[in-house]
Amino acid sequence: MLIGIMVIVLSVTMATQFATTKVGYSYSIVHPSNADVRFIASDNSSDETMVLRVDGDNSSGNRNVKVELGGNWIQNYNKTYKAAFGIVNEERFNVTITHINVSNSSGSDYLQIWLHGDRDAIAGSDGTSVMVWDKGSVGFDASDSVWVLGAGNQNAENMNTGGTAIDTPWNETAHVRYSLSDVDAVNSTDDYIWVQISLDIPDGASAGSYSGLIWIHFRATTQ
Repeated sequence: MLIGIMVIVLSVTMATQFATTKVGYSYSIVHPSNADVRFIASDNSSDETMVLRVDGDNSSGNRNVKVELGGNWIQNYNKTYKAAFGIVNEERFNVTITHINVSNSSGSDYLQIWLHGDRDAIAGSDGTSVMVWDKGSVGFDASDSVWVLGAGNQNAENMNTGGTAIDTPWNETAHVRYSLSDVDAVNSTDDYIWVQISLDIPDGASAGSYSGLIWIHFRATTQ
């Protein structure tokens, strides 16, 4: 009996198995205007080039986009870009914008940012508008749902409203896609939204150049 028990214990001890296998993966890195959640231009800046543009020569490895809000503004001045840029969802499911904040960099206290559906309207007169950044203060956090971008169609050449495609052609100067469409975006239905940015420069603002980062936070739930 003891010999039999020892054989059983030994068999259990030796039952550990080792194996090696592999699984493939793939992904693609593309231009910011062709991404699954992408940025498009609309308004022009003070140099007559679109506010949203590639920060560089658009060569491989140098395709980050930036928002150029112009230069040579003065104290006690407000400059507003109603559609500084647009955000378009190409995923085949809804994507939620939870909040937007600006890095603690120079000039962030002079910035105001809204999301709104009417491209050619000032956010204050657009009933869809939501202020997401107010001179250093953010009104939403990761648990919020500021705007829901409807499901896209995986086609960077257009954005969609109610199933109707709106072209987003290429701008060779800014090196980004753009739209001048005045078809209003509907929250939770259409796959795009406009971002209004205002510079509200106070009396006593110091002369110099200002720059920073705008962080746009997304959330998606899929099955």
